[in-house]
Order: sequence, then C-alpha cells, then structure tokens
Amino acid sequence: MAAFGTAPERFLSLLPIPFAGLCDLSTADIDPRIEARKPTRSNADQLARHEHAGAMVYGRLMHSQASPRGCAALSAAELLARWLEQGDRVLDSLSGEFLIALWNSARGNALLAVDRFSTYPLFWAEHGGRLGFAARPDRAALLAGLPAAVDWQAVFAYSYFHMIPAPLSIHEGVRRLDLGESLRVVGGRVERFRYWDPVFDETVPFDFGTEREAFLRALREGVAECTVGLSREQVGCFLSGGTDSSTIAGLVTRQFGAPARTFSIGFDVDHYNETRYSRLAARHFGTEHTEYFVTPDDVNAGVQAVATQYEQPFGNSSALPTFFCARLAQEAGVTRMLGGDGGDELYGGNERYAKQAIFAAYHSLPGSLRRWVLEPALFGPLGNVDASLIAKGRSYVDQANEPLPDRIQSRYNLLNRLGAKQVFTDALLDRVCPGQPLALEREVWARAQATRLPMSQINQLLAWDFKFTLADNDLPKVTRMCHAAGVEVSFPLLTSALVAHSLRLSPREKLKGRKLRHFFKQSLRGFLPDEIITKQKHGFGLPFGDWLLQHHDLRATAIDALRALAARRVIRREFLRQLLAQLEAGHADYYGTMVWVLMILELWLRASPFADERLHAS
Repeated sequence: MAAFGTAPERFLSLLPIPFAGLCDLSTADIDPRIEARKPTRSNADQLARHEHAGAMVYGRLMHSQASPRGCAALSAAELLARWLEQGDRVLDSLSGEFLIALWNSARGNALLAVDRFSTYPLFWAEHGGRLGFAARPDRAALLAGLPAAVDWQAVFAYSYFHMIPAPLSIHEGVRRLDLGESLRVVGGRVERFRYWDPVFDETVPFDFGTEREAFLRALREGVAECTVGLSREQVGCFLSGGTDSSTIAGLVTRQFGAPARTFSIGFDVDHYNETRYSRLAARHFGTEHTEYFVTPDDVNAGVQAVATQYEQPFGNSSALPTFFCARLAQEAGVTRMLGGDGGDELYGGNERYAKQAIFAAYHSLPGSLRRWVLEPALFGPLGNVDASLIAKGRSYVDQANEPLPDRIQSRYNLLNRLGAKQVFTDALLDRVCPGQPLALEREVWARAQATRLPMSQINQLLAWDFKFTLADNDLPKVTRMCHAAGVEVSFPLLTSALVAHSLRLSPREKLKGRKLRHFFKQSLRGFLPDEIITKQKHGFGLPFGDWLLQHHDLRATAIDALRALAARRVIRREFLRQLLAQLEAGHADYYGTMVWVLMILELWLRASPFADERLHAS
C-alpha cells in the first residue's frame, strides 16, 4: 500500500456524510441541504417528495421483516409512502444502518431518526424557531443559526470516555441522537423520544440444538443482508483473526462459493501483532488475503488526517489501523467492507463481564458472614497488614461493595486514576460538572430492561455496552474510517435477526461461570479453528506507547500537541511535565493512552472552527 497521503486520487472520501436539513418549526417543513460528494449505494434514491411531504434517507435502509436474499434497500419514496400510511410506527419495522428525515407540512409534523445502534451520527440544534440537523455538529449549529462555541463539558467527557457520548457534542447548544432515538416535530415543538430499547427476555427455555440452529441461520441471513446486490469482488472483510471477523470471512466464502476477500493489519511489536491468527483464518477458509504492517512513520504521517476526519474529537487509537485496513481494501477495488463489531456485546465476550461476575459472587455469600466476619477481620485487626493476600482481599471486598455501574470505571478509568484536578486547569474545571460522566453511566444502567426482574448482571452489562462500546465508540470508529478511505461498511452481527436472538438467549449461555461467549463459541466449533475459538480478544490495537519511546518524530508531534493544549489552558503545565516524565520512565503503554487522547484533541481543534480557542480564568 502506498504511504499515507501519497496518492489521493486513488480513493475518494465519502465524508462528510451527505445528510443535513433545516426545519421550520412553525410548519414542520424541511429544506434538505444535501451535498453528496460521490454517488454510492448508500445515497442513491435518498430524497423524495410528494405534495407537501418529503423524505430523506442515508444509508442501508431495509424493512426488518423482508427476506435478506430477496429484498432491496428501501428508497426515500417507499419510506415516505409507509410513513404517510403508518405514522411514526414505521420506525418499528426498519432495519439496517441509516439516517432518515420525514416531513408533512400539511399536517405540521416531522420525524428524524437514527438506526437502532446509531451507526451514523445525527446532530441537531434548535434556535429561533428553526431546527438544524446534520451528520456534523458544526453544520447543525450553522443551519440553526447558533454561534460557534466549545462545549467544555463535552471536552471533559471526551477525556473520560475517549470519545464524546450522546447526547453531548463538541458544539455548545448542539446535541446528538442516541441509539434508537428520534426527534418528533409537532405543533411547533421538538420532542426527543426513544423508539427502540433492547428488552432482554430471560424466561425463554434453553435448548442448545434449537438455539444453535436459530443462531447459525441468523448469521447467514446477516451476511446475506449486508451483501445484497454486491459481487464477491466488491465485498471485503476485516480480518483480525478473532471469532467475529473469522466467522464473517468464512460465511462470505460459503455464500459466494468463492474465496472471500480479507484484509488485516499487523505491527512489528509482538504483543500487538495478531497476524498469526488472521493468517490461520485465511488459510482455514481459503480466503484471498491481503495484509499491511503499519509503522511509526505511518502513524506520524497520518495522525493529523485521521484525527480531522471525525466530526468531533475521537480518541480510540485503533481508528488509525482501521483506516489503513479500509484503504488497503479500497485500493483493491472493494466498495463495501464487513465489520465484525457487535459479537462481544451481543453474546458476552468482553473481559469485564467475567471480572464483574467475580465481584458479584461476593454477594452470594451469607450477609452475616460478610458483615460480621470477613469485613471486620479485613478492615479491623488486619487493616494495617500489608501482606499481598490480605491487601488483595481488602481490595476485592472494597470493589465488590461498590455498586454497578460505578465500579466499571472507578478504579480503571485513566482520568479517575490520574485525577481531574491534576490534569485540567481551574479555567476548565470551573466550566464543567466532573460528575456528569458517571451520572450518564448510571442513567444508562438504570434504563436496561428485561421481561423478568431482577435482571441478570450480564444482560445489564450488555445493555450498557450497546451504548458506550458500540454506539458511541466502535461503530463511529469503523464507519468514519471506512468512509474516509472511500468504502462503505456494514455489520452483519448487528442485523435484526441476530440482535433478536441475543435478546432472548439465556444469560447463562453468554457467560458460563467465567467462560465468555460460551454459546457463541460452542455453536461455531467445527466451523472455526479451535485455536481461534480459544484465543484472547485483541483486535486492531495500536502500539502507540511503544512507538512514542522509539520514534523521535512521532514523539515530537505528540509533545508539540500537548504543549499547545497547555497553552490553551486546557491541561496543566505541571501535568504535562509529569506525563512526559512517566513516559521517559518506561510507562509508555499506560500513559501513552492519555498522550494519544490529548494529542487527538489538540489536532482536531487546530483544524476546527475552534482553532483559536483559549480558556481564561472565570
């Protein structure tokens, strides 16, 4: 693959997403402001009008009850006809990855919505009787007539989550729709409502044979749905060598009766390099495989461009290798990539699920034993004993007694460990509520629903991850980087049939003891190589911390960005000195994450309408 930026004519970015409009709240009439840079399958037939009504569509919009092999994407005209007949209930029957806007000025109502996982962003701002909406927050603000101003609460949330979670946005006064959300305009008012919430049915009896058959059928249908109308040559698969990407590669090979086209990224850093497993999967399924090894030079050359492809700061470092992988596919003639995102969150694959189960086990002990024996001993006579086993016991009880979701982040979140008062200036802290991220986490935790209470802990964790891991993090990472590389992307594991199957699968089959994804892995034995089924999850992580210590130019880029952020009075100069000292002391893996997050923030700000923004004392 050509070095970053050396051959721009070889691919054409699909960003910004061509979806924007201005709604007059007095009539609910929408003026579309679409500026498509390139016609694709995702924006063909995206605008329709009928008398006083209209519709805008972006993405892969389908009817959820349609047969995956025989259906085509719903056009804007077809969606408009359904909405005029069914009203807002039409949302219940939609599937795919999409943004939609519908309006009828004769009735004085309009509807905006994202798909169930908010695959694409929809920002909105209300001001002066107007509703501006767009896939970028700056465009939504401009359409609504809002002045450009940084939302410093969103900056604080970014440093905590390493992305900006909905409903926040980097622009003050602009909000983003969350997963399964929509906006309804009626009677001159704007109402945000959630049309889809995952409801886990924990009452369904489990039979392995029955569930395995339903699961495998849903997998096949998901791949078929995401490749409708495409040839084998047009479809590419991300292949990390994990269970999800390997499964999709195998199913694509079977569907086309010919080798799937697979693409992987490697690193010359052993504990980050997963090409052993991607090559194993490629050999096992006989795929047409291509790989590329990302270098520190690639990162230094590409980090500015990748940072600014996002509509607001986004600090997941695996975005960069994702971009390189997608561009590798685009240069090979692929027009749509298939991502394996969603498997962990649907079927229980994240390590913290097992970890949280260990803490939950403490509360299965008799209350009298915990309160009158263990805790008095550990925190009384043994309270000052530093022996390793005793110290671990105290730490375990401390964490077990902390409620969820608080303990997910309390001890492991990087900003919590470093301390917000040590990282940020008073000028920033005076403008934010430091407790807002945790308050949002608690709100999402409380929103989880099941048909039987109390809800299992594993399903509550999955519902939490539907938002914070999928909708706010992984899907923005993959979609924006694919679009930046000039290819579309779909997610077979997030199609309706698989999501429905996950919601009714017994929670014990997602996490069996400490065994992650038990049902998923057992169902795929014989299809996937055993070595892939038993491997630990990794993905396209970036060895940024290691490279900071080895690569002079990359370190200079990072230090320059952090110094500029300190000059803006966002971070403390003392913190910057301490952070650099920790890096030099060899703690690159740990502290390198914060360097990346802050570097991306500064690089994004430089290219934004806020390039000259500086904080001043309150």
